[in-house]
Amino acid sequence: MSTSIRAAKPADISAIFGLMRELAEFEKLTHLFIATEDGVRDALFGARPAAEALVAEESGQIVGYALFFHNYSTFLGKRGLYLEDLYVRPTLRGSGLGTKMLRTLAALAIERQCGRFEWSVLDWNQPAIDFYEKMGATVLPDWRIVRITGESLDKLAHQS
Repeated sequence: MSTSIRAAKPADISAIFGLMRELAEFEKLTHLFIATEDGVRDALFGARPAAEALVAEESGQIVGYALFFHNYSTFLGKRGLYLEDLYVRPTLRGSGLGTKMLRTLAALAIERQCGRFEWSVLDWNQPAIDFYEKMGATVLPDWRIVRITGESLDKLAHQS
């Protein structure tokens, strides 16, 4: 298997978008998937990029991606690297591509002097949890993600 990990390019948007849809299907969250190719293109390559991505290629085909961005830790006084998505097509899981992408991102975090590298995992995804823990990651038991979207976000923004 001829594999490589590289930074995403604008020409990769359609492939990345397709993999994003596959991820939503895998996570049984297609009802929340409202992203568009144009929106992803703008987020990654627009005037003010919000995120970056790596792609995993096998024999010239994009078969996985990692989408990430920087956050900031006031306690560490440093930025961090936050992994939003890591996805490898099911037929290639166990091939080492996910590990290669995580190692590439860890090296990038060190190169950029980040204080931490973190991400979230669904509590039912035990194979992913086991994979992350095997790599040395800790699933934090005391933290919960807090999110506000849609109508609730609009209501909060417009309260006086």
